[in-house]
Amino acid sequence: MTRAATIAHITIRVSGLLLILLGIAIWTGRADPVIPVHELLGFVLVLALWALSFLAARAGVPMRWVVMAVLWGLAAPILGLAQQGLLTGDWHWTIQVIHLLIGVGAIAQGENLARRMPHGGSPRVSAT
Repeated sequence: MTRAATIAHITIRVSGLLLILLGIAIWTGRADPVIPVHELLGFVLVLALWALSFLAARAGVPMRWVVMAVLWGLAAPILGLAQQGLLTGDWHWTIQVIHLLIGVGAIAQGENLARRMPHGGSPRVSAT
């Protein structure tokens, strides 16, 4: 894996952990003032995921995994920013759970790409 890919991967891991911790605090209703920080970190995670996707494509990771990560990265902020208006009231918790799952899935997409990249950093050609 190249230095840039390693940086993107670490950024996904660190921002993902912070997002989960902030998300739990927000979910309890005690940390609403940190919502903008949570949103900013979400965008950082998505940008790092897209950067890793680009680098993974250049390294020969099968396109189905790259496209999946890019689309997942697109879905995460759309749901995150729209969630306040979705299923308000007693059922809003379901949107929050879906948002959590999408976020954890974005982290998993980054882990998947990093695992599939060659460790030497040189591009490879893959049949799948």
